[in-house]
Amino acid sequence: MRLPSIIALLVAAVATVEVSAQSTETIRKVPEKKQTSLGLYVTAKEAFEKWKAEPEQVKVLDVRTPEEYTFVGHPEMAWNIPFLFMTHQWDEEKDWYALRPNREFVAQVKEWAEPKDTLLVMCRSGDRSAKAVDALAKAGFTNVFTIFDGMEGDPVKDPENLYDGKRMKNGWKNSGLPWTYKVDRERAWVPK
Repeated sequence: MRLPSIIALLVAAVATVEVSAQSTETIRKVPEKKQTSLGLYVTAKEAFEKWKAEPEQVKVLDVRTPEEYTFVGHPEMAWNIPFLFMTHQWDEEKDWYALRPNREFVAQVKEWAEPKDTLLVMCRSGDRSAKAVDALAKAGFTNVFTIFDGMEGDPVKDPENLYDGKRMKNGWKNSGLPWTYKVDRERAWVPK
């Protein structure tokens, strides 16, 4: 074997190891409650770049409630199909509004996307999107990524910081990515 061929093989082997190490590192950084059965993860920044590279093939799915999608804002290209609905009843145990599942979630996604499509799924911070990805995986979808830092990101955990407890770390909004409050009726979930 000639020296240039050996060098080319070594370079390819090193590149493969680096990619594997990066993939393992990304998985290690994903908290357990945000992990999915498909194991496909992107940050908000990576999701935007993935969509921007192939906007006709990559779809962004926002699974937050219609209230969140409308009043917190959403990525300009995102479609809203809620995974859960707010009931407007108080949950004493959670000290928050009770949520109920959207029993039509998978069927509604199937009206919009094919199981082979590339979907980038987001919620507020990555928990619901992981559950939505698992529901879609059970229905035969195979190329579904969770945006594990979500729309609002993770809370700052520093009592000395003005934003302690606020979702000001990472996420779509905090990454300087394009978002809007304007609701496009074609892309938003509207009850029938």
